[in-house]
Amino acid sequence: MLIPTAIPNFTLRTAIETDVPIILKFITELAVYEKLAHEVVATEAILNQTLFGPTPFAKVIIAELSGDPVGYALYFHNFSTFTGRPGIYLEDLFVTPEKRGYGYGKALLACLAKFAVEMNCTRVEWSVLDWNEPSIKFYRSIGAKPMDGWTTQRLDGAELINFADQFK
Repeated sequence: MLIPTAIPNFTLRTAIETDVPIILKFITELAVYEKLAHEVVATEAILNQTLFGPTPFAKVIIAELSGDPVGYALYFHNFSTFTGRPGIYLEDLFVTPEKRGYGYGKALLACLAKFAVEMNCTRVEWSVLDWNEPSIKFYRSIGAKPMDGWTTQRLDGAELINFADQFK
């Protein structure tokens, strides 16, 4: 699906299976920016299965300038038991460094907000590294607020496997 924008020569579109190489490239570039490249273990085969296989776990929007990919947003649905309605969790938002400052990231995020409103979602949420001041400043400029009083928790790797083994 092609999603036109008000920015000249800039469009958004839903990703298709042939976009997997560019999605992986953007994931890797984002990880380098976040100083987390050592954590990327995704492969094209994994992304093909998890994004376009029988049970897609996330959706991707590709941002293009004159037909060339310049960024992406990867998201999935979450759910609020308090409201009884879905939300959107933005896992990745990335625009190539040389294309930042032109409103492309803002357009990607506004598109997700529009999707959320159209689907009767109650929120769009994401995480940001606490040192990433440019992104935090951008998020504040669009009205996003930090979730004071909440701390992200994670169970992964050996700890995930060990804890799963405790289920009898």
